[in-house]
Amino acid sequence: MKHTYAISGMTCNGCKATVKDNLRALAHVTHVVVDLDNASAEITMAKPISIEKLQSALPEKYRIIGKEDVDKQALYQTSHHTEANDKSKLQQLKPLLLIIFGITTASVLLHYKDWSWSAFMLDFMGLFFVIFSFFKLLDLNGFPDSFRMYDPLAKQVYVYGWIYPFIEIGLGIMFLMRFQIKVALVITLVILSITTIGVTKTLLDKKSIRCACLGTALQLPMTEATFIENAIMIIMAILMMIYL
Repeated sequence: MKHTYAISGMTCNGCKATVKDNLRALAHVTHVVVDLDNASAEITMAKPISIEKLQSALPEKYRIIGKEDVDKQALYQTSHHTEANDKSKLQQLKPLLLIIFGITTASVLLHYKDWSWSAFMLDFMGLFFVIFSFFKLLDLNGFPDSFRMYDPLAKQVYVYGWIYPFIEIGLGIMFLMRFQIKVALVITLVILSITTIGVTKTLLDKKSIRCACLGTALQLPMTEATFIENAIMIIMAILMMIYL
């Protein structure tokens, strides 16, 4: 007998292999086909296996849902209007918007008595990198898999996903300490341009994936806001290179 299940939490081929191997190891399971793009698995079993047993075979980051539940979720989603979906997306982006607002406010307050656009931008970029790297470090094991879903370099060089948060920390410190600013600006332009290429492709392909800008601790969707966020940092870096 064959049963189809939805599986959340898969972000790469490594996840796909893990899910397949763990399910295939269960007694009475004869064949498993995992579809990463559709986040599903087709399981052939000699005897019925409860959803609880299937779930217990998987690591905690994965959640398996029965076909009936999947159909109910699909019906629920299609019955809602676009306005409700847009509101949900805005709510999902609320943490990102609040953090950017906080960084902007802090950068303004640091210089409101003796205003300087260049000092404001350097502190904004420094705080941006330090705070965003902190969220990535909250789940350093899960971040690389999420990041390589859209970053072209992380897809090719897996270790890049592991060191990326530390690159951000280094850049943040360099901007805040005013150390080798031009070097930091060049590195910023390179890494953010690479990421922006991946973000743009994801948006054009209309893929629904999780953004890793704030790590995996916060479940943020990949949207136009991610592109705008990167674009602002790139524009700032270019302006600083021109005026420094």
